[in-house]
Amino acid sequence: MTEITIHTERVDDIPLLFGFLQQMGIQETLDKFVESHGNRSGLSVGWLITAWLSYIVSESDHRMIHVESWAEKHMETLSALIPQAVDVKDFTDDRLADVLQWLSKDNTWEEVENHLGQHLVQVYQLHDEPIRLDSTTASVYHDTEGSTLFQHGHSKDHRPDLPQFKVMLGTLDPMGMPLATLVLPGNEADDGLYIPTVIRARQALGTGGHLYVGDSKMSALDTRVFIQAGGDYYLTPLPRTGDIPELMEKLLKPVWNRKQSLERIYPEEVHPAGESDDSNPKAIALGYETIRDQKAMLPNQRMDWEERILVVYSPSLARNTRRGLSKRLDNAEQAILSLTPPPGRGKQQQKDLLALQASVGGILRKHGVTGLLEVSYTCQEEQRSIRKYKNRPARTEKSIRYVVQVKRNHQAIYEARRTMGWRLYATNAPVQKLPLSKAVRVFRKAPLIERNFARLKGHPLGIHPLYVRRQDHTQGLVRLLSLALRVLTLVEHVARKNLKSAGEKLSGLYAGNPNRQTATPTTERLLEAFGSIHLNIVQLPGHTIRHVTPLSILQKHVLSLLGLSPVIYESLGLPFDTS
Repeated sequence: MTEITIHTERVDDIPLLFGFLQQMGIQETLDKFVESHGNRSGLSVGWLITAWLSYIVSESDHRMIHVESWAEKHMETLSALIPQAVDVKDFTDDRLADVLQWLSKDNTWEEVENHLGQHLVQVYQLHDEPIRLDSTTASVYHDTEGSTLFQHGHSKDHRPDLPQFKVMLGTLDPMGMPLATLVLPGNEADDGLYIPTVIRARQALGTGGHLYVGDSKMSALDTRVFIQAGGDYYLTPLPRTGDIPELMEKLLKPVWNRKQSLERIYPEEVHPAGESDDSNPKAIALGYETIRDQKAMLPNQRMDWEERILVVYSPSLARNTRRGLSKRLDNAEQAILSLTPPPGRGKQQQKDLLALQASVGGILRKHGVTGLLEVSYTCQEEQRSIRKYKNRPARTEKSIRYVVQVKRNHQAIYEARRTMGWRLYATNAPVQKLPLSKAVRVFRKAPLIERNFARLKGHPLGIHPLYVRRQDHTQGLVRLLSLALRVLTLVEHVARKNLKSAGEKLSGLYAGNPNRQTATPTTERLLEAFGSIHLNIVQLPGHTIRHVTPLSILQKHVLSLLGLSPVIYESLGLPFDTS
């Protein structure tokens, strides 16, 4: 009787990811710059990281412990995709930990990131796109003793009780592709992180003519002069601190006096739902601009330049902030009045005026309504009759208690509400490159980098929770995940760009609604479309049959949008040399 063996393994999106990672130049770059131990055998670093990135993106899991079992289940697929001898022991915890240690070396990572950035900018033609700078924190449950990375600081995860580390990203529009990734101690202040990130971005892009966009922490004069000195441009909102409130008051006076006309700013694309009754699109902002002279000192040079101040009003921001102010006023009033309840059983009375005033001040600061509520204090004297008890005669005791009264300062509230929705932005970009309307639209795309942080910390990359303990492994893992983030952003960008060029939409990505179309598919949905592909290997005496599930029309279309050939799947069904 002749024995026949059949081996089946899932292929899914692994060949697509390998093909796209090759297109990005990941393996070539890593093998060029990462120097492994001289006695190391097995897969090269570049191919090992390519396979590991495919696992991370495909399985939405960065844990090292499961990679070996994953590789064992996909050994035929990996052996066909990697032009080197592949063994399941290439994917053990120890070998993957070595990868993290190599990536944690600053000099090595800097070379990898710079070369990769230059390559991706060239391949995907991203030369003139804005660069966004921002940071986030990642809380951990690690012990801080002896650690310089895991530190307590201002938590953007709202977990001040936990130590954390900080990640600073410089990303490239329009997809948010990372150019610079900095892993820093959790107690680092954001203000000092912008210049190092600009330096790293410039190593990939060069200097001259690039627009850097950041939040108000980027508006420090040292950061602006550094960008100006390199021949680049900045766009940043000015914080409402120092002399900025006075400047805003000065610039808004002509608006309130109706002596300054405002430009109406519209979205780039106006849909029917966004049109008013007279078929005119709704403005997303109003504004005007002015110019001021700016100067600052560099170590060996004085810089003088013209800085444009953009005075911008956002109706949606005004609505939200005014709604928030009303809620804060209501909450503060209730909290203050609850400090002095009417007399009654179990209701503590306030007898210390200084302590009561301190509590009121704390409430006003907590809700951000200092100066908007007027609080007065009344001292009430009361007599309390105490009846006779045993040998104690009946008597009357006098006591005092303080009661608060709260009144709204309507003039101050009016002044506060009047400036809500207005922001000042500073830029050194010439009007020809960055007119007011374009500046507003560029800044409103800030959620691009926030989506990166959401992907990095949540699904699909999931750095929360963190499964490595050592500092160097943490640095290496975040850098590895930033490579995975590049895959997610670029797959999305290429697919959307080619759909737009062809003037078409993609259907079949939504389970339960196959006719639903989209021109903006996410990477996650594109990869889900490859979740039903298998490789079957039938071993006959003296003969082997290899068969891979035929690709659907949708799957072939997705590959075409990404510039990949169906051959990367079809070749799995062909015999290959395992020597």
